[in-house]
Amino acid sequence: MTQPAAPTWSLAIHGGAGTMSREKMTPEKEAEYKAALAFALEAGSKVLREGGTSLDAVEAAVKVLEDDPHFNAGRGAVFTYNGVNELDAAIMDGRTRAAGAVTGITHIKHPITAARTVMEKSPHVFLSREGAEEFAREQALEMVDPDYFATPERWRQLEELKARKLGWFDVDLKYGTVGAVAVDTAGNVAAATSTGGLTGKRWGRIGDSPIIGAGTYADNRACAISATGAGEFFIREGVAHEICARMRFTGEGPQQAADTVMANVAALGGDGGVIVVTPKGEAIFSFNTPGMYRGRATSAGVKEVAVFKD
Repeated sequence: MTQPAAPTWSLAIHGGAGTMSREKMTPEKEAEYKAALAFALEAGSKVLREGGTSLDAVEAAVKVLEDDPHFNAGRGAVFTYNGVNELDAAIMDGRTRAAGAVTGITHIKHPITAARTVMEKSPHVFLSREGAEEFAREQALEMVDPDYFATPERWRQLEELKARKLGWFDVDLKYGTVGAVAVDTAGNVAAATSTGGLTGKRWGRIGDSPIIGAGTYADNRACAISATGAGEFFIREGVAHEICARMRFTGEGPQQAADTVMANVAALGGDGGVIVVTPKGEAIFSFNTPGMYRGRATSAGVKEVAVFKD
């Protein structure tokens, strides 16, 4: 008598895509990033190994990345032009297509938890700025002084951008958004994304990360996606939903669908990357930049983290 197959789970994470290259990164710095990614990967994997939900897994992984100043989310978020850390996040449940998002927050320690609370405890999908923070206080979420998010390196990057008059995008074009996608042993997918946005952003700019269908999407009929990159282009292409739609309506696999949509982003003039997990447990990356901080783990024993394209 054959034994039934063990339940499968899969998890992928990212810590941003951009121009990072071996020539510009010391081995010590590469090791730091890989260790940070591995820590987040383990946090999410532990949830899935123990039979937890994909929603719990992606939130757990993203919270670790929000706490790590290596990444542009939570503590270590970049500064706006006016010297403020403004945070965005979104989460989505592929089982029900329920979703929650927040933007422009400055006091909530874990933006991804705020997004999930919007999804589960409010009648809305997307809350912004003071209203999002009022809701978070009503829900007794952990609040911090805005100085908690600030780091000397991010301040240096803002000063460099202003001194060099670099324009609208990050110093060295490293998009440090973080995200996670997972499928659990019940076959449900989920996606989560969190970011500080772009260094020097102005006028309350919002990127793709908290926008459902652009930077974050999950649908059990296809996949879960978290994106990172030049948000304006990801919004215009509707990247996350577009990848899911291609898989549903054309029958493309996750790699083909993601590569095609990322090529469309490049044709518009944008760059960045996505992570994708399917209900079958496939976990893939697609990016058109020299590097993307990324990792994946599965119930089959895959466990890897990487930085560069090669």
